[in-house]
Amino acid sequence: MNTKSKNKLVFLPLGGTGEIGMNMNCYGYGSHIDDMKWLLVDVGITFGDDTLGGVDVIMPDHGFIKERKEDLDGIFITHAHEDHVGGLAYLWPDLECKIYASSFTASIIKLKFDERGINIDDYLNIVDLESNFKIGPFEIQLSTLTHSIPEPNSLFIKTPLGTIYHTGDWKIDQDPMLGNPINFDKLLNDNTEILAMVCDSTNVLTAGRSGSESTVRKNLVDVVKNIKSKIFVTSFASNVARLESVAVAARENNRSLVVLGRSMHRMISVARENGILENVNIILNEKEAKKKKGSELLYLCTGSQGEPRGAMMRITNRDFPNVEINQGDTVIFSSKIIPGNEKKLYAMFNALSELGADVITEYDEDIHVSGHPCRDEVIDMYNHVKPKISVPVHGEYRHLKSHYELAKELQVENPTLVSNGDILQLAPGRPYVMDQCITGRLYLDGNRLVDSDSFHLNERRIMNFNGSMNITCIVNKKSQLHKAPIISTYGIISDNDDEEDFIINLEEEIYDFFNTPKNINSNDKKMHKKLESLAKNTIFRTLKKKPLTNIEIIHI
Repeated sequence: MNTKSKNKLVFLPLGGTGEIGMNMNCYGYGSHIDDMKWLLVDVGITFGDDTLGGVDVIMPDHGFIKERKEDLDGIFITHAHEDHVGGLAYLWPDLECKIYASSFTASIIKLKFDERGINIDDYLNIVDLESNFKIGPFEIQLSTLTHSIPEPNSLFIKTPLGTIYHTGDWKIDQDPMLGNPINFDKLLNDNTEILAMVCDSTNVLTAGRSGSESTVRKNLVDVVKNIKSKIFVTSFASNVARLESVAVAARENNRSLVVLGRSMHRMISVARENGILENVNIILNEKEAKKKKGSELLYLCTGSQGEPRGAMMRITNRDFPNVEINQGDTVIFSSKIIPGNEKKLYAMFNALSELGADVITEYDEDIHVSGHPCRDEVIDMYNHVKPKISVPVHGEYRHLKSHYELAKELQVENPTLVSNGDILQLAPGRPYVMDQCITGRLYLDGNRLVDSDSFHLNERRIMNFNGSMNITCIVNKKSQLHKAPIISTYGIISDNDDEEDFIINLEEEIYDFFNTPKNINSNDKKMHKKLESLAKNTIFRTLKKKPLTNIEIIHI
């Protein structure tokens, strides 16, 4: 290692460190932050909830790397999960650099750019599994691990100041069904000395091991064998090995496979394009399935997290043509409940039960395994890689802290703990946070990206929780009310007589306002402000609500 170099090697997470999802990681090499060459690894998203007023997709604020786009030598996407690739088509137009990905991931990337009407052909570079190539000053050696999607890549990032091992998402599965198991001897190859390991923390709090897809496949075959009714199975569309396991369960039990949901069809198509799922070739459409008995069918559906437009939710709501759940049918959730989705999934379970269906989840049968390493697997990785520096990522703070403590237990020379925005100098010298940058979130609101503190989003949040009120005052040239103020409320008052009286009381207070000379001002902004304060105080005093309040003064 060159310890005399004036150059520095840094790691900067812009997303995914201190939270689940939205992964975005920067590696920099050069003499100074503003003179460095950069490599970006992954550009992911996370999903909104009911508190965000119609915002479904959230991604990291890429402002730091956008300001340095001329020094951004490339983006590498480790795999095709949304929390690693979902933001690329939205943020790339601000960066316009080369993109590197393996074949399967590249196919997904191209589809995402096509949907946005962006031709990415001149920038998208398909790299072979286990290949070596350069991105600026970074020499990249790929190593394919196991995960819950095809072609998950880890990266050995070689620099004159040392080699970083970026694991991406991974697990240890000795019988993964798709892809090859981890070969630690091959993994390390000539990378005998690893300066730093940037490692997945998702399941570090869970003792033991994550389990094998081969076990899930066997159990699915057995579960299906014991069911005589129509069967619906829902899972993550991106878990291609699971899709194959479901197909095998159908075939082994003489059931026809019916695939429902756009993303499920798309994933199967992309997999086949890349030489995967070639043995899953008999798929009926919904109309063909209606000609068969329920006991001869197995439906594979999107919507394992209760997504409103997922096939499973639409079927539950009786809103999917030619498909319905009847008394005695069985619904299998071959997936985990992602934290935050509990409420809507439990509501779906109840709705399915009301339809007469039997619901089976991972809590009832061993029909799901995680794609991330549990604690014993993380220990195995450290024992083989033996990094001098540990950098936990891909987790909430409690995951990162537990990972940090584990690294100390394993006698890692320099365990570190960083958050989004921390610029961690890895070399030369001992690692330390040398600086910080501004980080945040961007919300996809319709077809536009807006800041998380956007004024109109804040207005929407207020309306969501407190309703809204519009007050229109028509005044003459003397700024006197020409007629009674027009007051409209939304989500504030009911038909209750006492609450209706509130409108009358507010009207009287507005009349009093305009009859008080000191309130009359030629500056409408000042009158707006005073009226808004009056209205808000009145409604809070009466109903203990703080609605979004809009005042309009019309002069005649």
